[in-house]
Amino acid sequence: MTVMEQRGAYRPTPPPAWQPRTDPAPLLPDAEPYRVLGTEAAAQADPELLRRLYAQLVRGRRYNAQATALTKQGRLAVYPSSTGQEACEVAAALVLEERDWLFPSYRDTLAVVARGVDPVEALTLLRGDWHTGYDPYEHRVAPLCTPLATQLPHAVGLAHAARLKGDDVVALAMVGDGGTSEGDFHEALNFAAVWQAPVVFLVQNNGFAISVPLAKQTAAPSLAHKAVGYGMPGRLVDGNDAAAVHQVLSEAVRHARAGGGPTLVEAVTYRVEAHTNADDATRYRVDAEVETWREHDPILLLEREMTARGLLDDETRQAARDDAETLAADLRARMNQDATLDPMDLFDHVYAEPTPQLREQRAQLRAELDAEKEGTH
Repeated sequence: MTVMEQRGAYRPTPPPAWQPRTDPAPLLPDAEPYRVLGTEAAAQADPELLRRLYAQLVRGRRYNAQATALTKQGRLAVYPSSTGQEACEVAAALVLEERDWLFPSYRDTLAVVARGVDPVEALTLLRGDWHTGYDPYEHRVAPLCTPLATQLPHAVGLAHAARLKGDDVVALAMVGDGGTSEGDFHEALNFAAVWQAPVVFLVQNNGFAISVPLAKQTAAPSLAHKAVGYGMPGRLVDGNDAAAVHQVLSEAVRHARAGGGPTLVEAVTYRVEAHTNADDATRYRVDAEVETWREHDPILLLEREMTARGLLDDETRQAARDDAETLAADLRARMNQDATLDPMDLFDHVYAEPTPQLREQRAQLRAELDAEKEGTH
């Protein structure tokens, strides 16, 4: 008899409350990432959707290139590029209804722009001008989140509150593979599943958390497999296949809206450029790896499929490029204008009703600025 048995703590048959509440099999993801482009499923893809995805991918690639250039010109303090991940960014924005909410991370400015936010406003945080730069309530887009995964519990809270109010709203929260190592990830998924909140978690697994490869972050078969531990479905999708990402996310959003609860979607993609403009990616990965992924580029994959189906000609290509160049030119021109900043803005939008300390600090700064202004006359 073991020590546990002697102490009476041993239970040959666990009580019912310990028994699995659901069959885990339906929650498990497929063994391989789901794909549409280049498969028989591609024939069922809506031509208009493919054209829309293509136009947004080309636009997004040019946006990434222009934003990266702005950092080199000193117009942005930092830019975390999503080059190579445009399929995830665009699909995340397009699957949502106007009433739904998007919860982005710092790398998801393209998704924010695809959602309808002005590109300059989407980059305001990275410029260092404002905390957000856009009105979250107007666009139903939460502020860009720099701390890893802290936007996930917020998404769950909003989705749960919307359901309690009877609002037909779904929240889609984006996070990187590095964010899945944070406690906020666990807390968000656990509460979402327990509450059956209408939220979709999109993990963009781009291979690295800055310089840390995925193999050093987790021993799970895939990040999508983590879903079963929380009691929600896990989906694994090719993150560079725009049609597949759009389909999987659409199904997850419909599932959530119908009261089915949350879904964890892992999109396997790749960060072609460095973590940010301040990072030297050559220190932890080789060029050959990057070039291999360039052959699986989301724009290239979609172009091959659309060309094979007769949906892409020179006119369509040029129209997409022209639209992208218009976006880049406008962004470049407006970002090259120096922002007019008011130091008093520091105290605005902190609390709905300013605290006594904030009022005191505001008055002190106002007096210092007035004194400085008088001294210049």
